[in-house]
Amino acid sequence: MDRHRVVALLNPPRSPFELACAAEVFGTVRPDVPVHYDFRICAERPGPLRTTVGYTMLVDAGLGGLQEADTVVIPGWQPPETPAPPTVIEALQAAHQRGARIVAICTGAFVLAQAGLLDDRRATTHWRHTAQLAATFPEVQVDPDVLYVDHGDVATSAGTGAGIDLCLHLVRSDHGAAHAAQIARNMVLPPHREGSQLQYATPPAPARTEESLAPLLEWATTQLDTLTVGRLAERAGLSSRTLARRFTEQLGTSAGQWLLSQRLDATRVLLEQTNLPVEAIATRVGLASAVNLRRRFRAHLGTTPGAYRRTFGETR
Repeated sequence: MDRHRVVALLNPPRSPFELACAAEVFGTVRPDVPVHYDFRICAERPGPLRTTVGYTMLVDAGLGGLQEADTVVIPGWQPPETPAPPTVIEALQAAHQRGARIVAICTGAFVLAQAGLLDDRRATTHWRHTAQLAATFPEVQVDPDVLYVDHGDVATSAGTGAGIDLCLHLVRSDHGAAHAAQIARNMVLPPHREGSQLQYATPPAPARTEESLAPLLEWATTQLDTLTVGRLAERAGLSSRTLARRFTEQLGTSAGQWLLSQRLDATRVLLEQTNLPVEAIATRVGLASAVNLRRRFRAHLGTTPGAYRRTFGETR
C-alpha cells in the first residue's frame, strides 16, 4: 500500500517547533508503530533556509514537491502578515483543487486565508493573532477559542501545542484512535484533546500542585464503565461546583463533556481492536445501551459504530 504523502511547505524565517510538531507525528519511524506516512519538506526556493533560532536548514525540494502531496502542512508563517509569493498561493490552490488536504499550524492560517481557502469558513490561529486574522480577512469566520478546526479538506490550529493536537486528530481520522494513541504514547502526551476545547484558560489564582486534575483524570480512564460526574467529585474530594470550575480552568471543557469524550475514545479503540458486539462495548465504556452508544457515536463522529469498525477494524 502506498504511504500517505505529507509535505511541509516552509518559508524563512522558519520556526523549528511548528515544523517539528508535524515531523514528529507524520515523519518519525517507531519500532512498534506501523508506518503510514511519508514526510517531506519543500520551499519556494530550494537551498539554505533561515530559522528563527540562529541556524540555517537545508531544503532540497521546491514547490514541485506539492504536486504529489496528499496532505500539505504549513507549519506557521513569520511574520504572519507577510504576503505569500504568488507562486506559493498558486501551488496551494492547485494542490487543493486536485484533492490534497491543506493544513495550517498556528500562523499558517494567514497563508490559507490569502489563498482564499478559508473564505466563509471557520478557522483559528494562535490567540495572539486571531484579531489580526479577523481584521485582515473579514470573509474568514475566525474562532479564537478553539484548539483546531477541521473541514476535511482544510484545517487550522492554534499555536504550537495545538498543532500537535491537530496532527494527531488527522491521524485518528486517517487510521483510527488506537493508531493515534500509539503515536501519542510514544510522544508521552496527555489524553486526546478535542478541537472545541479552549486554547487557554486563565485561572483566578495560580493553581497549586494539589489542585491539578491529572491524577483524577488518569484514575477516571480506568473506571469508565461505572463512572459519573458525581463519583468524580467524590473521588477528588470536591463539591460538584468546585470540580466544574477546575475542569473549565484546566481543560476548557465540562466534566460531563470530558467524560463523554473518553467514552467515545474507548469505544473507537474497542471497535478497532475487538469483535465485541456494540451492546457489550456500551456496557464496558459506561454508555449503558447500544441505542445510546449509537446515538452518541453518530452525533460526535458522523458515522455508525458498524461503519467505523469496517473502516478501521484490525480484521478489515
